Amino acid sequence: MKNANPVSHYGSLVLTTALAVGGCQRNGADLPARLNVPALPSEAGATSGVVRYSYEVIKVWPHDRAAFTQGLVFRDGSFVESTGLNGQSSLREVEVATGRVLKQVVLAPAYFAEGVAVIGDHAFQITWQNRKGFVYDVDTFQLQKEFTYEGEGWGLATDGTLLILSDGTSRIRFLDPTSFEVKRSIEVTREGRPVSLLNELEFIRGEIFANVWQTDDVVRIDPSTGRVRGIIDFSGLLSPQERRPDTNVLNGIAYDAKNDRLFVTGKRWPRVFEVRVKLKQ
Repeated sequence: MKNANPVSHYGSLVLTTALAVGGCQRNGADLPARLNVPALPSEAGATSGVVRYSYEVIKVWPHDRAAFTQGLVFRDGSFVESTGLNGQSSLREVEVATGRVLKQVVLAPAYFAEGVAVIGDHAFQITWQNRKGFVYDVDTFQLQKEFTYEGEGWGLATDGTLLILSDGTSRIRFLDPTSFEVKRSIEVTREGRPVSLLNELEFIRGEIFANVWQTDDVVRIDPSTGRVRGIIDFSGLLSPQERRPDTNVLNGIAYDAKNDRLFVTGKRWPRVFEVRVKLKQ
């Protein structure tokens, strides 16, 4: 279950990864030449196994290591970040270059905030066990309305039309951002076996990227079938020298589509990393 223990609660790390990400087509054939991420195999060729990736660090930025990062979005040159823990949960706008908090809303102590997504002028933030979410004006952080959903809330993303919600199981739901009705759902599997503990989400060039809680893995999920088509291993990203007793695990993914950069984050990490994804040797 989710708690604040550094071992048993999925950790908070902010990493910026200029990821070589898959194209919008399911077979990866339409990847732009500028991308640094290898193309995923075709649908037919992928049945033999999941593609493994590693990374190369391109750039590093500071991050508030007190932030228990649960969700991360890149928007107009800044991060929109959701931080968790009861009594410490917030929604923040964060300056990328300095890690400085430009503005924030602090949630009531009863709420343990989780993922965040932005659609148009609205930021959507979910909570862990309260079954309640909040909709804000993304520019002012003024609360617009609240909404409810079944089960726990872990990660949140969007394909630009629907909200994409993970709940700690192998199920991912797609919600209407106005009515919050579940439009469809997928079961995430790796080589036929369910993959649970899916945490922070990001929708990148036609795929769902998801942190797997308590691991250094980010999985690349086909949003139509739920099949895991690739795994990025981020082990070793934060050095042992920068870890403290309260440093938690990898969590949080954001993508700068204009400049082709992926940002990954973790709970109480002092760094944001930009990385290039490459095939694992």
